Amino acid sequence: MGKQLRLGAFLLGCGHHSAAWRHPDSPVERLGDITYYESLARTAERGKLDAVFCADGHSVREPESGASWFLEPITALTAMARATEHIGLVTTISTTFYTPFHAARLLASLDHISGGRAGWNVVTSMFDQEARNHGLDTMPDHAARYERAGEFVDVALALWDSWSDDAIILDRRGRFADATKIHRIDHEGKNFRVDGPLTVPRSPQGRPVLFQAGASEQGRELAARRAEAIYSVAYDLPSAQSYYADVKARIEHSGRDSSSVAVMPGLVTYIGSTPAEARAKKAELDRMLPTAQSIRQLSLFTGQNCETWDLDAPVPPLPDPELFDGPQGRYATILRIVEKDSPTVRELLGTLAAGGGHATMIGTPRSIADEMESWFVNGGADGFNLMPPTYPHGLEDFVDLVIPILQARGLFRREYEGATLRENLLGPETLNRSESQTSSSMHPKTNNTAYKVHRHITS
Repeated sequence: MGKQLRLGAFLLGCGHHSAAWRHPDSPVERLGDITYYESLARTAERGKLDAVFCADGHSVREPESGASWFLEPITALTAMARATEHIGLVTTISTTFYTPFHAARLLASLDHISGGRAGWNVVTSMFDQEARNHGLDTMPDHAARYERAGEFVDVALALWDSWSDDAIILDRRGRFADATKIHRIDHEGKNFRVDGPLTVPRSPQGRPVLFQAGASEQGRELAARRAEAIYSVAYDLPSAQSYYADVKARIEHSGRDSSSVAVMPGLVTYIGSTPAEARAKKAELDRMLPTAQSIRQLSLFTGQNCETWDLDAPVPPLPDPELFDGPQGRYATILRIVEKDSPTVRELLGTLAAGGGHATMIGTPRSIADEMESWFVNGGADGFNLMPPTYPHGLEDFVDLVIPILQARGLFRREYEGATLRENLLGPETLNRSESQTSSSMHPKTNNTAYKVHRHITS
């Protein structure tokens, strides 16, 4: 079987459109109900998707305009682990607000609980409101955040490797573990001092799958050095191809095989039985868009006071990206939209309303499958991180209508083949696995005598 798409679902509230929660059919009353998220994960698993992904934020913004965040993601994903069997479970953890020991412990625990399905999206966070909830006056500057992030990831990897695969003995005559196979890491760096070892023994994957989403120079370098999958932002195929070629070249330059790293742009889909029906779904949501809140968000993402802009006039000239100190990926996407489409301010708000400028495909199941295939075969993506404008219906439409077309074309799996997220996402041929001698009673979802682990593919 040839190369296939990698597909994940980005779970976010009632959907990725800013007005999704206002729709009469929205599940807004269930945002604190874990069974809602469990049902979304099961739908994604029914579609054989690689993973569900939960982002995270550390401040409340625009509370009158919808919930920015609700359940803490690792807690929610732990529940989803118990409600599913195969699908990967990816969470954001900020390297600015956590410590490596704390993050490594949480993620290793999720990997144990899920039987080897945990993934970590490495982020540095971006807003001063978040910083002030963690004892900081402002966010550290961009370079400092990424310097800390690089050291943070290195320490976490060392902690996961502080237990050998076969350290657990479980000899009831007196030896729980072989102390010679558990070691301190004795890390002393600019940002962290960590003795180790980790308090959690080696997990089924050895270490969670590492995701990264940075679009800046430092973000791309971190992704090239450490990421196993990359969540990227690309509005159209040319911008996707540019990012894809750049980051793949960086991965090769770092001494790694770029084919072992999946680049997965975000993808918003409006699916209808006809193109007109799909466009009507978008128009219905756009009419519900809270304009004032959207303008404030646009101000945040452009560093401009957009509240003075005429909604029905073209977008005013924006600063050179070299002069912009905010979220680089989002700003670059806004510049691309303006360059390509010359929208009015109102039209730009509608484009950004679902997914913030990620690829948006509007049409029939077949036309959307055609576009996805074009990105895949023309060097724009190894797969996609789905961002349905509405939940649950947007995800159900994709699983029930688009997935079967991709499967019929041989572009996507019909069944899961691996036991872990790493095996399903990247394929068994990319792994350097060893057998653990740990009892299967600690990992009931794996085979009867051992579980698969992964060592040092990112070292």
